[in-house]
Amino acid sequence: EVLLVESGGGSVQAGGSLRVSCRGWGFSDSRYCMAWWRQAPGKEREGVATITNTGIITRYANSVKGRFTISHDNATNTLYLQMNDLEPEDSATYYCAAVEGRLCVDRILMSSEYRYWGQGTQVTVSS
Repeated sequence: EVLLVESGGGSVQAGGSLRVSCRGWGFSDSRYCMAWWRQAPGKEREGVATITNTGIITRYANSVKGRFTISHDNATNTLYLQMNDLEPEDSATYYCAAVEGRLCVDRILMSSEYRYWGQGTQVTVSS
């Protein structure tokens, strides 16, 4: 069973930066996909960024392109999301997710296709 534990997040003013991390344990497959999702109160969960564990393939939501960077340290199974130039609209609970295999290589995965989820970490951006 895979365990994902997030850290980081917090509060920042618009234009500021934050980094959230997600450490994973228990992967049985050497190939897996990880992603960051976010959910604001009253809104649907939104995919933010996706990465293969090798870091070769990354995808971003249009709303964060050029501002957010997803990365993965394969040695420690740690996923990162560097968020720059934050906007109030970025305020949400951020979740990391993972699924073993290489499904994300060829297409964007739906939230239901991610098998493992972290507990979430809050990001608040004030104007």
